[in-house]
Amino acid sequence: MTIESLNFDSMIIPYRAKLKAYAMGFTNDEENANDLMQDTLLKAFTYFAKFKPETNFRAWLFTIMRNTFINDYRRNARTQKVMSTTEEISSSQLLHSASKNQGEQKFINADIEKALTSLPANLYDPFMRYFEGYKYHEIAEEFDMPIGTVKTRIHYARMHLKKYLKVYEELKCKIN
Repeated sequence: MTIESLNFDSMIIPYRAKLKAYAMGFTNDEENANDLMQDTLLKAFTYFAKFKPETNFRAWLFTIMRNTFINDYRRNARTQKVMSTTEEISSSQLLHSASKNQGEQKFINADIEKALTSLPANLYDPFMRYFEGYKYHEIAEEFDMPIGTVKTRIHYARMHLKKYLKVYEELKCKIN
């Protein structure tokens, strides 16, 4: 052991329990907290020569832990995103999923249709044009109104539909 490693070890001892608690706050899992703590201490030891003695050692350690957690979280999120988009789905899974969702989709489509027909004409027409892919200025020209009015009416139509279809948002939250 070098003098530097002995010095590092002696400086770490008072903060081990607090670092562990901090790691548990991030991970809510003993094993992941231990991994985070190990990664943090490894990085801290690696960069110990760059630590400035006049600064706060505790804050330095906790910042390393926070940044390590954030970086690992981002890396894992990217990995999971790639895995979920590249996973192969068997045709039997697709068929099962499609047949299961067909009944639900009929109800959802019927509710969307009701929500759309409940819109007043002055909101329905601009919204449908926008939904069909028309630009704001094209809609404004067609209905001979200012672009601001078109944007406002589309906004109100969205709010109306969102309110009408709120039950699906609540259902989605309960499922997730």
